[in-house]
Amino acid sequence: MFTSKSLSFLRSLKRNNKREWFHERRERYDQHCRQPVLDIIERLAVDMPSIAPEMVIDPKVNLLRPFRDTRFSEDKTPLKTHVGATIPHRALGRMNGGWLYFEVGPGWVWMGGGMWRPDTSQLQLVREHVAANHRQLAKIVTSPRFRKIGGLQGDTMTRVPRGYPEDHPAAEFLRHRQFMAFREEGAEFATQKNFYVQLRDTFETIIPLVRFLNEPLIAAQQTDRRAHVFGGDARAEMYAYD
Repeated sequence: MFTSKSLSFLRSLKRNNKREWFHERRERYDQHCRQPVLDIIERLAVDMPSIAPEMVIDPKVNLLRPFRDTRFSEDKTPLKTHVGATIPHRALGRMNGGWLYFEVGPGWVWMGGGMWRPDTSQLQLVREHVAANHRQLAKIVTSPRFRKIGGLQGDTMTRVPRGYPEDHPAAEFLRHRQFMAFREEGAEFATQKNFYVQLRDTFETIIPLVRFLNEPLIAAQQTDRRAHVFGGDARAEMYAYD
């Protein structure tokens, strides 16, 4: 899959982050960087249905595009210096809810998942879910396998959010703004023979967290759909056949 030529190209791209340079070497990028990601997605398409059938494995959805969206960024370099894939939930869509992700950069490998930057409404739904089901979350994140990759990570608040007491039994989790689990390695890790196995096993370790985070979002989505069908009141479903 990834080789020393993959890493060499990404390091050169970091030094020469220009469209003209990239277009002149696009064939090398496709062969040494893009194709290994496609190969991994192809293997995940075989393995993931037994691990997490709710996650979308499709190169059209998963594959990261090489060009950056610079419209609202101070960094105007046009190209990403890493390659990788985002794996979203089938019902929630790309970069929404909990997802899986990996990237290979010029100096690092990142593999993991969770919720990176949930909007306010999603974060509120997840916090309510955490407050009501904190024992389930604790069981997930304290398992030996989960702890081995670093446990629950992500930005946190110094205090519990408004509306929850400081001594709430889920206070440790409620302070989270992000709910992430991941492992980081040096770039050469991507060239190891067991890279794919390590990636697949990491995803398998993290998917219980991703599934837990997505539960309240899917439930809310289903309620919204019922409300739309039954004229704005999901409870009307109860009386639809009276």
